[in-house]
Amino acid sequence: FGTDGWRGVIAWDFTFENVRRMAQALADYINENAPSGEDGKLPKIFVGYDRRFMSDLFAADIASIFRSNKIDVTLSSCPISTPVAACLSLSKFWMSIMVTASHNPAHYNGIKIKLAGGSASSRVTKEVEEFMDQNSVLFLYGQKAEQKDLTDVYFKYVAAHVNAKKLKAFKSKVVIDYMYGSAAGYLEKFLPAKQVTALHSEHEPTFGGGQPEPVEKNLALLKKTVLEKKAALGVAFDGDGDRVALVDEKGAYLTPCVIAAVLCHYLIKHKKLKGKIVQTVSMGYLLKRIARKYEMLFEEVGVGFKNVAERMNLDDVAFGVEESGGFAWKGNLPDRDGLTVALAFLDIMASTGKKASELCAEVAQEYGASVYMRRDLPLSKPVDKAVMAEKLRKKLPKKVNGRRVAETLTFDGLKIIFENDEWLLLRPSGTEPLLRIYAESAVKKDTQALLDFGEKLAAPYQK
Repeated sequence: FGTDGWRGVIAWDFTFENVRRMAQALADYINENAPSGEDGKLPKIFVGYDRRFMSDLFAADIASIFRSNKIDVTLSSCPISTPVAACLSLSKFWMSIMVTASHNPAHYNGIKIKLAGGSASSRVTKEVEEFMDQNSVLFLYGQKAEQKDLTDVYFKYVAAHVNAKKLKAFKSKVVIDYMYGSAAGYLEKFLPAKQVTALHSEHEPTFGGGQPEPVEKNLALLKKTVLEKKAALGVAFDGDGDRVALVDEKGAYLTPCVIAAVLCHYLIKHKKLKGKIVQTVSMGYLLKRIARKYEMLFEEVGVGFKNVAERMNLDDVAFGVEESGGFAWKGNLPDRDGLTVALAFLDIMASTGKKASELCAEVAQEYGASVYMRRDLPLSKPVDKAVMAEKLRKKLPKKVNGRRVAETLTFDGLKIIFENDEWLLLRPSGTEPLLRIYAESAVKKDTQALLDFGEKLAAPYQK
């Protein structure tokens, strides 16, 4: 398992044989660990799937293997977003299994595990791995699972956690790029259809030849359409609907650092949100500064929202965020949910009467400017993350581009923090053969210069 689930290339390592081996390991884990009810029966399990090539067939196989292992299972009757599966694991089912490769390219597929409304912890996935091939795959003929469309359970949950009155009063136009993903049509459940312009909402397993990842390089059409429609906000979801990106009314991309700061600042100031702020090591300094101002505890964890979710389940966490467009806060699912974030941002705009750009400008004025960028480079070969981080740390000069190095973190790649909170991170991806380089400063040219230094420092690991 990687940062969130197991993923592989379809027909290369993500095959029916390997999926069935994984399903048997999951069945063994469930039979060993799921708590029995008063009637002695194991709790119900849910299996969902996205719009990727053959996701429905892989999901049906998993459900059939669960049935063969005497596990009560419900299979989704339609493609769903991962937040639907997470929500169902919070209320109606002990565990949800989701067949998806999230934001990865079309030739990938994968499996995510959801427990108690969030991603399974590293401890759980490690235990599932230990069950691999302990038993032969039990796949009995005719063991088909009951199929249901349970998306309404999720929509009711979301509706109970957003300000429906404010959203109804919001009359501006919104453009949403569904990126051909399985959350298509979800935003229209909460806003009048005449206000919403939807892009790439059709079912297209190749994602139009692109990658369903809501990062700036993939949002040119969204930016253009926001300007053409004179919309108040542009929204983009990834392939399974748990990640989100936003574009303001000027067509400007809002980085996850800025979105997190707007949300967190508003929730603390106006909703009196209290507790710890937790972010992945790939996030920036704005939340750290917010935590300082309001005297809140602050913690950085490894990349992957499962690490944030784990802290949310263990500590009194007010707000959690990861770099790739995953946000959560107290009172909602302890997991990424693109729809809830989009609705919350619209709610803030409606409540304050301010444009998206004005909300971002307010945050910059109070906590400082943030120019955050990420660069992805192909790896020449698989690398040991810890070994790479230590080797690169030893090569560091005392100053980088005139900035004195104040601190280094090596628990998930190498993060170099400078005296003024600006930083640089180098880490191998947990889901793709890529070296990711992240940086944040107050000025674009400085952020680019930090990325250039990071690329040069990590040159031996690149193709």
